[in-house]
Parts: sequence; structure tokens; C-alpha cells
Amino acid sequence: MATLSDDTLRKILVQIQQTAVQSQRALNVSKQQIAAKERERRILQLTIEEITSLQEDVNLYKGVGKMFMQVPRPAMERDLKDEEKELTEDIKNLEKKSKYLEKQFNDAQAQLRDIFHNAPGQS
Repeated sequence: MATLSDDTLRKILVQIQQTAVQSQRALNVSKQQIAAKERERRILQLTIEEITSLQEDVNLYKGVGKMFMQVPRPAMERDLKDEEKELTEDIKNLEKKSKYLEKQFNDAQAQLRDIFHNAPGQS
């Protein structure tokens, strides 16, 4: 590193810092999205449990815009389970993305530590 000019080192340092900041922001957004999807999934699970506990002859309605339409029980259960499955997949994908972003952030921090640890003039 001693062969690199101060200007080049400064540019590298700024780039690593930017990577760390961007990774941290994206990681926070990803965690918020995971929390929101998990809330939605839990609401769906509770709805499915409530529907299955009802008697077979109870009418079920689904909100469509500003009105409600009667929906057959099997169709309602299928739609809710499909939606739950989709949310579960979204959560898995977001968790993979979060792991990648966390690794990227940790790598950038490690690079910064190495630069400052090996900086000339440090005693």
C-alpha cells in the first residue's frame, strides 16, 4: 500500500465507505420488508385458522374495491393459502438478500479496519 499515492488511497477509502453505507441502508430496508411480510403472513394464518373453525354453511365474503362479494369457501381457502405461500417465498428471498447485504457490509467494515490498522504513522 505504500506505493499508492495519498489521493488514490483516499479514493479507495471513500469507495469502501460508500459501499458500507449503501449496504447498511439496503440491509435496513430489507429487514423492514421482512418484518412487514411476516406481519402479513401472520394475519393470513390467523384468517385461515378462523375460517377453518367456522361451520361449513357460513357465508364468506371477500373485499373487492368498496364492496364485498360472496366467495365459495374452497376458493377463499385456496386464495389465502396461495397468498401465504407467496409471502413465505418472498420472506425467504428477502432473507437471502439480507444475508448477502450483511456479508457485504461486514466485508467493507473489515477492509476499513485493515486500512486503519495498517495505516502508516500508527504506533
